[in-house]
Amino acid sequence: MTFKVTFIGAGSIGFTRGLLRDLLSVPEFKGINVSFTDINQDNLEMVTKLCQRDIHENGLNIKIQATTDRREALTGARYIFNVVRIGGLSAFEKDIEIPLKYGVDQCVGDTLSAGGIMYGQRGIAAMLEICKDIREVAEENCLLLNYANPMAMLTWACNKYGGVRTIGLCHGVQGGHRQIANVLGKKKEEVDIVCAGINHQTWYIKVSHEGKDMTDQLLSAFENHPEYSKTEKVRIDMLRRFGYYSTESNGHLSEYVPWYRKRPEEIKDWIDLGTWINGETGGYLRVCTEGRNWFQTDFPNWLKDPALEYTSENRSEEHGSYILEGLETGRVYRGHFNVVNNGVITNLPDDAIIEAPGYVDRNGINMPVVGDLPLGCAAVCNVSISVQRLAVEAAVTADDQLLRQAMMMDPLVGAVCNPKEIWQMVDELLVALEEWLPQYEDAIRDAKVRLKSSELLPTKEYRGAARLEVKSVEEMARNRNEANKNAGEADKAKERPARDVKNSVPLL
Repeated sequence: MTFKVTFIGAGSIGFTRGLLRDLLSVPEFKGINVSFTDINQDNLEMVTKLCQRDIHENGLNIKIQATTDRREALTGARYIFNVVRIGGLSAFEKDIEIPLKYGVDQCVGDTLSAGGIMYGQRGIAAMLEICKDIREVAEENCLLLNYANPMAMLTWACNKYGGVRTIGLCHGVQGGHRQIANVLGKKKEEVDIVCAGINHQTWYIKVSHEGKDMTDQLLSAFENHPEYSKTEKVRIDMLRRFGYYSTESNGHLSEYVPWYRKRPEEIKDWIDLGTWINGETGGYLRVCTEGRNWFQTDFPNWLKDPALEYTSENRSEEHGSYILEGLETGRVYRGHFNVVNNGVITNLPDDAIIEAPGYVDRNGINMPVVGDLPLGCAAVCNVSISVQRLAVEAAVTADDQLLRQAMMMDPLVGAVCNPKEIWQMVDELLVALEEWLPQYEDAIRDAKVRLKSSELLPTKEYRGAARLEVKSVEEMARNRNEANKNAGEADKAKERPARDVKNSVPLL
């Protein structure tokens, strides 16, 4: 088979190298055309060298087309993988640090809450430009596979305003599936699931083994598990109160709802510092920073390490390659995908981006009707959908009033901040992130005036309730294998090694 696959944001080593391995593990795909593009020439060159070495070591005759010219990379593409981080770690740091001044303590900040909303403003502006290029130069009716966050917001904007057929892909469902099998004492393949909701708030509404429903056994199993009872307290509490386990990690989930991170003195009761994903303040920013620093420093050694092997045994659980395999070969694949609802989940809005089970074959991506979510689960999702809708419309129309309303409606921001604080926080975020928000030129100009001339509300110098220091390259070098996994894996919480928490900043 010959068709073209393009990676946008290919300088992201965590996704690009692994997804390429997955694709080229499909026997029929040994002769496809591959194109990489990124705005960072150095990162693009490093990742291309590493992936081209992998290709050569696996005996394939594929030459990666690597270019900073996005339109050139997209020309003729049938499939496009989007793995961008708009604004990079510089913008990400502002997403975390500025809200902290107002008491908004985030673990991740890339999906909802103040950080996720601002990430969406940057991402949507960029994605609409990318979609324009796709419409003009890519293969007609091509498919955009979006791995970038905020997943629902970007996928919503690309489908509604970008004019490009877009599906959002995430590994959250697979991770929770492994946990559920673990607490039930089963192998993952022995436990069947139906998981439905919205990205990062997807609920395991059916869990069965050999046809027997096991859902009512989950709470006791998680409460008595020696590890998860300590590391997944938020998820277990949500299971206790809503009746269903949620896909997202303890740290992620804690920042999507108003109950677990609103009082600094209580945050420590709900999280665990053994690994970042369990709730550490700014945890994802820290591990991403460490991964970037390590890859840039240790890159020459990566070229000396064994190449990735393109075999079915080494293929990951990421959905992307299996979707392409189903569409091109007809082999049926079942996964959980982020798509426009259109009646799949009957008590969520039709225009929202939902995550639900789907099947892929030569006939396309097919989404069976799930029906109603349990009422409480739907209520949690609908609150987040309202935030997403406001944020998407704000980014597209450059309406900073809608942006501020999205912040007010956000569960965590609303639990911590009053309206005046939210207005001032948004002003600060707009000005600090000006470089990546071209659509907000007028709003940013007005915000600058207010921040200079108005009597400002007091804020605080605050590091967060549970902060760990960024490891130095020297510290990471003591365990190179762990450092390589952090830098090279898309799912940076799949393996959760114990961490010495002596460097934890004291609770403030």
